[in-house]
Amino acid sequence: MNWGELIGYWPFVVGLLATGIVSGIAAGLLGIGGGAVIVPALSNALLLMGYDSEIVQHVAVGTSLAIIIPTGIMSARSHHKRGAVDMNVFKLWAPFIVVGTFIGGIMAGLFSANVLRIVFAVMAFLIAANIIFGLQTKVMGHLKGSSLTHRISAFVVGYISSLMGIGGGSLTVPTLVAFGDSMHKAVGTSAAIGVAIALSGTAGFLISGWGVPNLPPLSIGYINIVALVLVGVLAAVCAPLGATLAHKLDQKTLKRVFAVFLVLVGLNMLWKVLAG
Repeated sequence: MNWGELIGYWPFVVGLLATGIVSGIAAGLLGIGGGAVIVPALSNALLLMGYDSEIVQHVAVGTSLAIIIPTGIMSARSHHKRGAVDMNVFKLWAPFIVVGTFIGGIMAGLFSANVLRIVFAVMAFLIAANIIFGLQTKVMGHLKGSSLTHRISAFVVGYISSLMGIGGGSLTVPTLVAFGDSMHKAVGTSAAIGVAIALSGTAGFLISGWGVPNLPPLSIGYINIVALVLVGVLAAVCAPLGATLAHKLDQKTLKRVFAVFLVLVGLNMLWKVLAG
């Protein structure tokens, strides 16, 4: 596929543009990096276009991480202007996030597409349950003063986020809330941490996907340039709008809607595993 031939794939292009708008708003609104929207949307789009089911999940995850780089930067800048980024926490988390994410990106090439789908689905269910029932705060709240706990959490969040193709906000936000941050501070800090996740994870997926056969055209490793440009530009533009809305809307309602969305996405991923 070249840029001229994209005209013949207008439903795919429109779908990617819509994904960019929704994921960008979601990134700023919930600090989730947009990956929870991008991965299932891009995976489904590539499957409908006839690409190998063993490849599309890796491409969706790797490309999602690359897209999160500009989205996360725009979102983090918007939150930082409002004083909602805890730089002390960011400095504590960043090195361990980078290591965990890079290892996850490299190891992703060793896993089948269905393994990545199962990881995404299981984590989506767990994140949704945590949003509704606040399990993480109950389990980890007493550890909020421990630097070691912060570092271990950062590594685990980075590793899992890389395999899911998300900016880590779905994991980082509840963790920081459990450690005592306000919701707005956790969302802002998570957006900044998501940039570190995206940079490191993208590098890992570039390496692990290098030389893999039958990738979609205009792909570098597991990163698809077409989706990166189309989704990434709109996501980056729309992320500040989401950040503005985050400071105006009721967070409890937003969290519940997001939880329902995660359950539906998780069920869709499991259906692909069973149907395959």
